[in-house]
Amino acid sequence: MATSRKSPPSSAAEGVDTRYLETLMGYNARRAALAIIEVFMERMSVYGLKVVDFSVLSLVAHNPGITSRQLCANLDILPPNLVGIIASMDRRGLIERRPHPSDGRAVGLHLTPSGLTMMKDAEQTAADLEIEATSRLSPAERKTLIRLLQKIYL
Repeated sequence: MATSRKSPPSSAAEGVDTRYLETLMGYNARRAALAIIEVFMERMSVYGLKVVDFSVLSLVAHNPGITSRQLCANLDILPPNLVGIIASMDRRGLIERRPHPSDGRAVGLHLTPSGLTMMKDAEQTAADLEIEATSRLSPAERKTLIRLLQKIYL
């Protein structure tokens, strides 16, 4: 069995009964997410990306021509919030807007060459972090955990 990488509990945490909380899905999911997201944000700062920026750029990278409407629907982002994110990425030269091939009213989003290069690096950084953060899981357990979590929100 792998040893825990957590720091020893502080004196304030010692002796506190958390057994009930540890039976709750939301509590465990949130604790796991916090453990990963904190390091994720630190590592993405090198690229100047927040969590939502990474998600938007990843979807654009893997879905060239995706529309703002599709981004909002897939990431649960309100359209006014996405406008600022897209504008910031455009100013940084990471994305470009092109007319949508089948909807004359829509604009498709595409990564620029520099955006694509950055996202390849950022996605590799994220993949490395995921392996590191879940090092106590086998590859099969990792896949199972992802599949089970997706059953909750998909």
